Amino acid sequence: MFPLLAIETSCDETAAAVMGPEGQLLSSVVHSQIDDHALFGGVVPELASRCHVEAIRGVVDRALSDAGCSIEDLGCVAATRGPGLVGSLLVGLSYAQGLAAARDLPLLGINHLEGHLLAPFVGSPEPPFPFLALVVSGGHTELVIARGLGDYEVVGQTRDDAAGEAFDKGARLLGLGYPGGVVIDRLSQQGDAACYALPRGMAKRPGFDFSFSGLKTAVWKHVQANGVPQGSDQNDFCASLQEAIVDALLLKTRKAAREWAMSDIVVTGGVAANSRLRARFQEVADEEGWTLHRPVMSLCTDNAGMIGYVAALRASRGERHSLSTAVCPGLALGPDKPPTPLPGALLESGPSAEVPERG
Repeated sequence: MFPLLAIETSCDETAAAVMGPEGQLLSSVVHSQIDDHALFGGVVPELASRCHVEAIRGVVDRALSDAGCSIEDLGCVAATRGPGLVGSLLVGLSYAQGLAAARDLPLLGINHLEGHLLAPFVGSPEPPFPFLALVVSGGHTELVIARGLGDYEVVGQTRDDAAGEAFDKGARLLGLGYPGGVVIDRLSQQGDAACYALPRGMAKRPGFDFSFSGLKTAVWKHVQANGVPQGSDQNDFCASLQEAIVDALLLKTRKAAREWAMSDIVVTGGVAANSRLRARFQEVADEEGWTLHRPVMSLCTDNAGMIGYVAALRASRGERHSLSTAVCPGLALGPDKPPTPLPGALLESGPSAEVPERG
């Protein structure tokens, strides 16, 4: 089953990685589309798909070269099947299906969120189940209890905007461009987080859900009433905005950890690269006696290394998916369910091919 080639194209990064038999990352290549989308202030789905088509072959070739292997050496191929943008997902999964069909290789369709969930453990033989995870990115904010591979329970999630979306929308309202999270993080380091009182959504509500739409509205109202903050005021406002987001994430995570008596805590996803979030979570981990698990910085944002790691774990259990496996843009993170083929999708060749029923 190894080397294993993994492909990730769920949104606006074209990524490929090669995994070794012990779960080690032999290579990881990420081609970013930030410059292509910056003009529009966010990801344009159709543009993302076209960029994936243009980049994918070169990204895969480079990942194989960096790993010191070729297509002929591969033992398995994997790709993200969801969640994500349907056009983007189709590019990566179709490429993997074609490669698997042409080389008669096993295929695995991987859940993007499971990739983020297990990203801190890339290179490890097994994740330390059970653990509580905060999966926090531009599109997702979820609290998950992971009891084993494929055994996940979402116990809290955002009711509206994701935390990363709150960073990006806040930055747009402040005239800071796209993507905004990195800029807010940088400006916040020179600001006073106590300067502006901004809401912590759902802080006093029971349960473990999040909400960031009220925070976005508060930023909009401030800008409408006072104009866009400038100079030191801009730094202070960014620090206050960042602190409000981090506070909300930390409050619910600590509450859930106590509720389920969890001491292994995972913080993962693109927002896990935020310096204030990392510092605050480490402070609380020291107070609570948590063992805190975070991906290395290069594996926080979308990448194929995390997809390859999940695929390697599943391949080692003998898993294999049909070549008719379809993309699933709304794929949730929960108990394992068999992938559902789409009528007319690429079918697995050979006498054991399963033909989907019609109508």
